Amino acid sequence: MRDAVDGVLLLDKPSGPSSNAVLQRAKRLLGAARAGHTGTLDPLASGLLVIAFGEATKFSAGLLEADKAYRATLKLGARTATGDAEGEVLARSEVAVTEDGLRSVLERFRGEIGQVPPMHAAIKHEGRPLYAYARRGESVERTARQVTIRRLDLERFDRDEADLYVECSKGTYIRTLAEDIGEALGCGAHLSALTRLAVGPFVLAQSIDIDALEAMTQPARRSRLLPPQSLLGGWPRLRLPAELGAKFRQGRAVPAGSVDGNVAVFEGDETFLGTGEVASGTLKPRRLLAS
Repeated sequence: MRDAVDGVLLLDKPSGPSSNAVLQRAKRLLGAARAGHTGTLDPLASGLLVIAFGEATKFSAGLLEADKAYRATLKLGARTATGDAEGEVLARSEVAVTEDGLRSVLERFRGEIGQVPPMHAAIKHEGRPLYAYARRGESVERTARQVTIRRLDLERFDRDEADLYVECSKGTYIRTLAEDIGEALGCGAHLSALTRLAVGPFVLAQSIDIDALEAMTQPARRSRLLPPQSLLGGWPRLRLPAELGAKFRQGRAVPAGSVDGNVAVFEGDETFLGTGEVASGTLKPRRLLAS
């Protein structure tokens, strides 16, 4: 039996299974009727996977726009077909890189940079995802996209391997970053391991792994859920009195004072109602929590 389970689960995804496989397992363990993730991880990658259940799925889109943080391991001296360890090795080169040389190259990749999406990406070209072309051995023209690397720190360097800490904007391809760094070093590189450490306000330390979740009772599993409004942590809060809250629940516009823009709407201090947009002193509902 599946229930109307509402909330947000922070899961530590293992390397190997797809994000959807982990999501479906978590959905079954919680007995939830509806679930969705807020940004996938490749099968190779591990780390923070934010899963929304039930009514929380209405408010998850904003997290797709959030900054992310990763720990990435680069293998120097080898380029692969996919830019990561799962692809066939296309070329090998001698690695004559010093730690100082690597640090100097990393400086080029901080701030706003252009990235050409990899052929194994899910973005679409003429209605089909790029990976569909790649699986057929085809390559298509891709346009470079602007992304922002907010932090890029070298944590470990050992001859032909380097661990990097990366904070970046949405749409950043870490495997492409690895390849581009390898090209700048003159020896090539690919991504050999990746762990997502943070998504917006959520961090890996808050998460639970799927095996630990399975070992719990179902009430204990559901106690791990954060409320739907946790997905709106950075939004301004607008509190309505009971009379206006009742009208807002019905999908009606209500007066809202001097606030402007998108807001998370509450009745009183605690009861979350949904999201709205305020313009010219009027609050219009956008997404409402089901009663």
